[in-house]
Amino acid sequence: MNRPYDEALAGTLIDRTIREKIILVSVAVPTATDDQVEAALAELALLVDTAGADVVGEVVQRRDAPDHTWYVGKGKAEELKALALAVDADTVVFDNELSPAQQFNLEKLLGRTAIDRTAVILDIFAQNARTQEGKAQVELALLRYRLPRLRRGRGAKLSQQRGGVGARFGGGETKIETDRRRIMRRINRLERDLAALGDTRALQRKGRSRSGLASVAIVGYTNAGKSTLLNQLTSSGVLTEDRLFATLDPTTRRLALPGGEPVLLSDTVGFIRNLPHGLVESFKGTLEVAAMADYLVHVVDASAPDPEAQIDAVRDVLGEIDADAVPELLVFNKSDVEPGVAKQLVVDHPGSVALSAASGDGVDAFLRVLSDRLRALSAVHELEVPYARGDVLAAVHREGEVVSITDGAESWTIRARLSDASAGRLAEFATGVTEP
Repeated sequence: MNRPYDEALAGTLIDRTIREKIILVSVAVPTATDDQVEAALAELALLVDTAGADVVGEVVQRRDAPDHTWYVGKGKAEELKALALAVDADTVVFDNELSPAQQFNLEKLLGRTAIDRTAVILDIFAQNARTQEGKAQVELALLRYRLPRLRRGRGAKLSQQRGGVGARFGGGETKIETDRRRIMRRINRLERDLAALGDTRALQRKGRSRSGLASVAIVGYTNAGKSTLLNQLTSSGVLTEDRLFATLDPTTRRLALPGGEPVLLSDTVGFIRNLPHGLVESFKGTLEVAAMADYLVHVVDASAPDPEAQIDAVRDVLGEIDADAVPELLVFNKSDVEPGVAKQLVVDHPGSVALSAASGDGVDAFLRVLSDRLRALSAVHELEVPYARGDVLAAVHREGEVVSITDGAESWTIRARLSDASAGRLAEFATGVTEP
């Protein structure tokens, strides 16, 4: 199926006068419905637009599996070449990852650049990386992606490197071998740098855990409204834009819940369908904020064409980073855009909530639910605190939720929900009686 690109699929106006022209290509397996194929191409178009290029055509082929040589069939590849010439496309972008051999064969046949969805996502990450750690993580993912795709070129640029006097001892090594060794050195350096940054982050987490505050991580599909929700709750001023992967670096802020108990709330990088494994690996240190959290706030765009597919995609990534066991609260955002859809999603997912992070509607109800969920995670500890230790009483109020206080002859009997860290610090006052 070849057709001119429908701008409505991307939901954006396209200026084709100044930006690179792109053709999208997808191989649809028999189990994929037309709606799923359209949604996947619409998302790929949005990725391309975010990267700074314009889509001028689409090619979709139904096959049992991608061709191992051309990804599409040879005949469809010839049609793709003709379309690229007709629309004067600069690059062809494939919806799934191309093998190095497929990419080489396609570029040779098409006479133009052929890249895949992974390369587009990596390009967007490279544009949006701001911090030292973010830039290192993106560079590491890019190098891991490019390493197996190095290949011999034509002309002197990739010819063998020969030394003058030593030329008689052999032809020397090729340029590709030099490039491969240089990339491996850079990868090793980046891995060491990120490991050092990871150690620093671990110390910061250790300091936060000593504070006794519960940790909550906001996760979700890219552009679902995670940063907007963080700003609504904490007035943190995190960058929010209506585009994919606007923020890559985690931000942690302190939040007071309705009962007065403070928690640490962290924003995370957005997930997406088929998030490149290399990016997941490179960002694992950053994504640990989700794996180490006490609770996840899973933000879902209720106005998206397929919210259920976005939920599944996020949970797939959470499984990759060993965060799938962390309890989550589903939050259907943008309820003001699709109120009926949001209400139905809450019905379909018992225990979830709907809100609008932009307007604040439903945020108070969300905070009450989150507060109840976090309290349910903490055991109720009974403490005997002497009247002379008002500092301990203040610490209990500060770090936990006081259930009851009874005055005794010489001390208070306090029942309070405490985190494990707080309970450990107050162990000398515990009577040993707890309840779930």
